[in-house]
Amino acid sequence: MKHGVIILTDQPWARSRPLWTAAEDMGFDHAWTYDHLVWGGLPNSPWFAGVPTLSAAATVTSTIGLGTAVCAPNFRHPLALYREAQALHDISGGRFVLGVGTGGDLDSRILGQEPLSVRERVDRFQEFTDLLLRLRSEDHVSTQGRWFSTSDARHLPAVPDLPVVVAANGPRGVRYAGRVGDGWMTLGPSADSLGEWIDGLAGQGKILDESLALAGREQEPFRRYLMLDAPGQRPAVPFSLSSADFYEEVTGRAAELGFTDVLTHWPRPENPYAGDVKVLEEVAERLAAAQ
Repeated sequence: MKHGVIILTDQPWARSRPLWTAAEDMGFDHAWTYDHLVWGGLPNSPWFAGVPTLSAAATVTSTIGLGTAVCAPNFRHPLALYREAQALHDISGGRFVLGVGTGGDLDSRILGQEPLSVRERVDRFQEFTDLLLRLRSEDHVSTQGRWFSTSDARHLPAVPDLPVVVAANGPRGVRYAGRVGDGWMTLGPSADSLGEWIDGLAGQGKILDESLALAGREQEPFRRYLMLDAPGQRPAVPFSLSSADFYEEVTGRAAELGFTDVLTHWPRPENPYAGDVKVLEEVAERLAAAQ
């Protein structure tokens, strides 16, 4: 099991830089951030762009993995995102993982885009990801899609080893992640209790297993990332860093379900993700002692 921490971009770099270096010093395997114009959890907060923040984090760290959780098509074109991913792959020395997902619709509404149904948003995301994956593997890509098009798009420099992790919670999305992704990321289903959430995760895992089998893909090295915290979806489930004991419990349950990676959030002074950094430090100490 690998352990990661998500660091929000609501603080200027002078204040967030120590968090990124501390995550590496604590021994976490990877560190992530969101990718939004505005995040719905902090709609009135200052907010800094995720990709430049990760680029800065890459220059002050040397070993920790870095990732987006997640990039969505609400304000992005696949080619523009691919170029940014190329740069992050280069700057980080190959430590970058590109997480992509459907995302919410706040960013697109801010840009004045017409509202889409959930089905249309998933359709758009899959078109977005299909083109992104083509750009990773092909050169001179020309396509005319419903939402995204390219004309003789170059992919140089090629980055065939750039991992693309597909975030999905619903059955259709989980099956898609199994068909095309290098890994799958999930928040899990909405739930009113920890047990209900765990049961829902088990159901998602079965769908993923079936999708991998139908696609003729091996279970290894396919990675499964679980985002431990989603207060709006699981109000009765505590913050994963409410205590070091609870973190051990929930990550142990995740391991039993076959997850290879878990992501918690750097504790904040207030909600969302209100908690004590000392708990994160204790978790890191326990993980180091267990190795």
